[in-house]
Amino acid sequence: MEKTFTRVRSIKDITIFSTLIILGCVLVAIPTGAGINIAGFFMIFAGIILALLLRTGYKDAETGERFILKEYYFQQAMNAAISSALESKPASIDLGEADKGNALKLDIYYSKVSGKAYMQLFEYIPYRYEPCSRMYEYEIAKVQKLLK
Repeated sequence: MEKTFTRVRSIKDITIFSTLIILGCVLVAIPTGAGINIAGFFMIFAGIILALLLRTGYKDAETGERFILKEYYFQQAMNAAISSALESKPASIDLGEADKGNALKLDIYYSKVSGKAYMQLFEYIPYRYEPCSRMYEYEIAKVQKLLK
């Protein structure tokens, strides 16, 4: 199964930059000192920059469904254990070993709306992560332990 996920703006992103722009406009519009107006212009500028750059959501390129990404990093020694767990029982992955290295990256794309989760293991090859497993699809209930 080949899934492609693209980065998109989430509701949280839109709320953040909209709030900054609106508050900045309010600070500029009210008749106060120059310091408050400068802060307002800074907030507007920051909101515009965030509107251009901030994309924390993910969308399935095929179906258009929105997902959230959860990432875990592991040592290279965990490759066999994680690969076998992905094939049979993903909830058995030991999160106690997470963040002790960065040779492996486990991506979990999940959607609470549809109840689907997609998992894939990547291996660090200098300057980028390359897939070292196929994309696995599970019900979100089977991987709930990994999403906390």
